[in-house]
Amino acid sequence: MSNSCENYGTPNGTACACPPGFGGSTCAQPACGGTIFQGSGRSLANGSPFANLTSSGCSCEDGWTGTGCNVCQTAKACQSGFASVAGTSGSLTGASTGQNNTIVCNDVPRVYAAGEMSCDVQNPTLQSLFPGSSTLTVLRNLNSSFTPLPNTTAFGPSGSVYAQLFYEGVEQFFCAADTCAQDLGTGDGSANWNCQNLKCTCIPNTAFCGAVQLTNLTSIIDTLSGTLGISCDAPSADNNTANCAFKQDTIQQVFGSAGLTLSGCAFGECIAQNVIDTLSGNTNASDGASSGGSSLSGGVIAGLAVVGGLIGIALLLLSLGWLSQRRARKSTSGLRSSGGVIVEWTDISYFVPQPTSGFSLRRRRRAGLDHQKVVLDNVSGRVVPGEMMAILGPSGAGKTTLIEILAQKHKSGEVLGSVSFPGTGSSQARVGFVPQQDILPPMLTVHEALLFAARLRLPEGVPDSEKQARVDDILDRLGISHIRNVRIGDGEKRGISGGEMRRVSIGLELVAKPDVLLLDEPTSGLDSVSAAKVAKVLHALAHDPENPTAVIASIHQPSSQLYHSFDQILLLSQGRALYSGPGRSAPAQHFSAQGVAYKEGYNVADYLLDIASDPPVGLFQLSNATTKSELPDVGTSGSSDEVEKGLVGGAVNVNGVASQRKPKRRPWFAGTPYTATFLTQLEVLSGREWKILRRDKTLFFLHVAVASVLGVFCGGLYFNTGITIAGFQSRVGCLFFLGALIAFSSLSALYNVVEIRPLFLRERSGAYYSPTAWLLSRFVFDVVPLRIIPTIIVSTITYWMAGLADDAAHFFKFLFILVLYTLAMTLFNFLLACLFRNGGIAILISALTALYQMTYAGFFVHLNDIPPVLRWLQWLCPLKYNLEALSVNEVGSGLMIEDSLEGVPVNVSASLIMQTLFGFGENNYYRDVLVLFAFIAGFGLGVVFVVWAKVRERR
Repeated sequence: MSNSCENYGTPNGTACACPPGFGGSTCAQPACGGTIFQGSGRSLANGSPFANLTSSGCSCEDGWTGTGCNVCQTAKACQSGFASVAGTSGSLTGASTGQNNTIVCNDVPRVYAAGEMSCDVQNPTLQSLFPGSSTLTVLRNLNSSFTPLPNTTAFGPSGSVYAQLFYEGVEQFFCAADTCAQDLGTGDGSANWNCQNLKCTCIPNTAFCGAVQLTNLTSIIDTLSGTLGISCDAPSADNNTANCAFKQDTIQQVFGSAGLTLSGCAFGECIAQNVIDTLSGNTNASDGASSGGSSLSGGVIAGLAVVGGLIGIALLLLSLGWLSQRRARKSTSGLRSSGGVIVEWTDISYFVPQPTSGFSLRRRRRAGLDHQKVVLDNVSGRVVPGEMMAILGPSGAGKTTLIEILAQKHKSGEVLGSVSFPGTGSSQARVGFVPQQDILPPMLTVHEALLFAARLRLPEGVPDSEKQARVDDILDRLGISHIRNVRIGDGEKRGISGGEMRRVSIGLELVAKPDVLLLDEPTSGLDSVSAAKVAKVLHALAHDPENPTAVIASIHQPSSQLYHSFDQILLLSQGRALYSGPGRSAPAQHFSAQGVAYKEGYNVADYLLDIASDPPVGLFQLSNATTKSELPDVGTSGSSDEVEKGLVGGAVNVNGVASQRKPKRRPWFAGTPYTATFLTQLEVLSGREWKILRRDKTLFFLHVAVASVLGVFCGGLYFNTGITIAGFQSRVGCLFFLGALIAFSSLSALYNVVEIRPLFLRERSGAYYSPTAWLLSRFVFDVVPLRIIPTIIVSTITYWMAGLADDAAHFFKFLFILVLYTLAMTLFNFLLACLFRNGGIAILISALTALYQMTYAGFFVHLNDIPPVLRWLQWLCPLKYNLEALSVNEVGSGLMIEDSLEGVPVNVSASLIMQTLFGFGENNYYRDVLVLFAFIAGFGLGVVFVVWAKVRERR
């Protein structure tokens, strides 16, 4: 029986209980005149069910209007209609003694009990298909207990809606929804209804539902479901009608975010005055609306929670850093004394695996045993404070390797033997190391570079004034005070000379007051005068009467003057020590006694290099015993025979060289004892980055200029984009262009990291600062001026020139997405720059990745058309989420497409075109925001991990 009741009437015996305005045995016949108080006794339109109201000649009585004459216009009409049914003695439901029981007509959008409304449907697309007149009637039942006749003027449960659409006077479909709540907004007379569980039924063989097959909407109407919204503006003062909208997901996809637009809406509700008086004083209770207004969406709440959590963590870490810095600066530690430390090394051997042909696992295993190159072979020595040793030998003798092992640098090969620093007590020896190449910050002055090192390598407890005094003293000792305010420069921008650069490199180590100073070919590439100045500085440091320091330097081919400045000489040949002992003429006397004649007046250094370049075989056998007998006691246990045979501390390996246990290397994640606290590191690094940015303005202004030019170009290309289908495709093309531009322009971030990488490696090896502090400072002073500001410039110019959504909310959401994408791409390029030492490979991968993103962004190819085996790659494409969020933001402004197809006018929502052409979801904005945040977090963590684990000095 329930299936035979139309308009969602309810079975009542052999008939149906019908909504107001309908009757007949199945509730299919609309009322024809009369009032809503008459109920089942009301006259109906003549003809079969779903009769035509227009052809039936139906007209409304005085004081009633709307399709079906359900909408009251005057209080007199309500009073007479009620009196005709209930009589003058009839009582009102909900009325109380002593209150005003007069029935009035409520003709505004707000509903108190059960109100009727009737509207004209206006939409160009709908009218192009159905050019006749369409009207919509709606019964909004808020609380039926307050209506005069609950079983007649109301229908269904409280909080429900019943609607019917008529075309040319014939009902086409009807809908119902429940769980409704009324929201009065700001109290300006408007009203919004939000309901759940929408259902609609298309009436077969009507104009909308099958009479014409090409315009059959049955499948669409019957599947309408979910949430229903009915929003109405404040009524016009002229005719007391208002504009409304009928909103549902499918309807909004077709007709726009405003839904199905309704005009000329008339409202009428017969209600007792006392009910209005009572409920007007307690709006929230009667309407069920939230007093707080519309609530935030889940996506917004989640985003705010994430941002708030990150800000809280940042503030907590900043507070902890400030406390740590304060404690460190309150400590009483001052400048420590340097020197007084002995350097000893015993049986140092170093092996590197030789490359083998083929890829078999067996060959690789044998490579570890049979294919190792011996770089150093049981080299021992000792230098005490007040002595300066020169390590001599031809190229490939192992000089640099020995220096790096003594400096405790990370070596890629196998190191055996021991290095000790007697005289350090319980503290760790401070070893200064000056590499062969001068890697210095070119934009800083000499004084600034040394002060930078002093602030990071001297204890926090040392006042800044003492650190500056220490720098001034170093400048005087190195003889470079006259260039203190000159920028260092590099190959592109001229600065100080090569000899001055070498002395600055030495000064960077001296500023930390090292106990031992090691230098790798400090005079290489210098003229004799500059080399003599460097040697003088080193000699003065070693023989300082107050703080004598052990100085060891590898020298390739020293002059006679330079050679005689060294106290000790270690001569290497093919990785073995031919001589270790006093300098000057002592080595010549030693080798003369071995039968290698020395010509008087000949440069002793050249004489020694001649011997080491092609030594007689007998010298290797003699040198092993001689050098060991000449060495002071270094505390090696074992008999002299064991020492001679090289068996102390281990067994002979496959190459016949003494093997000792290899020291354990510190894992990459182990903490490094930095002298400065993290906050100080960040402050000093940020100060340097700011100086560089101020002085080298070219890169910043170039980014700004290029962004401005591209913004004008892109804005001109898409100037005032139309609202046709082709125009909407151009809008998405504009958004795609901006994303692709960011993807490629982020390549400069990769190049910047590759360019600064050598300086970072040197400073990290010297324990200046932690990689995390470097990353943070680098990120801030690269991203903000070179990424975010240009992105805002190009985006702003393009946005307003292209005529995108012209309101502040959508503009800032647009910028927000592009900034997130910029951050993601910058961190991705940082990651590539840190992963690959070869900048060319990193740039190639970045460019190929940008092309991949352009392919899977959804602009060039519909994502659903990609074969399933490749379709999953779209979820790894940041540009897809960027483009989708920008497109959703644009159509979310209520953008409507106005076009014509083969002469038929089309007026549809841009969201429908967006889904059809590109496959983007109209509710995916906040999802895309969270995914972009996930990419930022993933790339950021990847950069931190790679920098800590991989970007370290390897020699």
